[in-house]
Amino acid sequence: MGFAKAARMRFAAVAMLLLASLALAADGDAARGRKLAYTCMGCHGIENYKNAYPKYSVPRLGGQGAAYIVAALAEYQAGARSHPTMRGQATTLSAQDRADVAAFFQGPQRAAPGARPVGALPAAAAACTACHGQDGVGTLPGNPTLAGQHADYLAQALNDYRLGKRQNPVMGSFAAQLTRDDINALAGYFAKQPGLSTPRL
Repeated sequence: MGFAKAARMRFAAVAMLLLASLALAADGDAARGRKLAYTCMGCHGIENYKNAYPKYSVPRLGGQGAAYIVAALAEYQAGARSHPTMRGQATTLSAQDRADVAAFFQGPQRAAPGARPVGALPAAAAACTACHGQDGVGTLPGNPTLAGQHADYLAQALNDYRLGKRQNPVMGSFAAQLTRDDINALAGYFAKQPGLSTPRL
């Protein structure tokens, strides 16, 4: 089987898993998710906690859109994102578990887009704003909020898309065109926007 055909088959499998998971995202039980998220908080509940290797900040999830968290967990489970710890965690969760954990991290209300951005939008961000807004808040429920995320995590994610370690046809093709300077500028800009926080149990 050729590489292109294998990639298409993997993307189709991920897409089916995402659709099934997203259908449940709106019905997540945050109270149950709070209990399930106990193990998540060992990394995501510690401000400025970093991975041992590669060394970058563990992402802030407080206020992140539930639909995006559900999709990300499904991608880890399917192997479309490469992180052994996250894949191990994601494979233990059912679709309902993912929806419940996502509801807990999102909190009472997902951040609303449209805030006045802090600083000047980098030139490389022109293609970002359709999905992530100028203020870094996802324009649709399934689009991640970038505002307030750690800059080094954002840079790591963009590099992973650029190198194919994260598989997403939109982000992969966009990130492939970015230089290291572009990535650093985008990560720094979105990190300084008000938004995500470190969650608390």
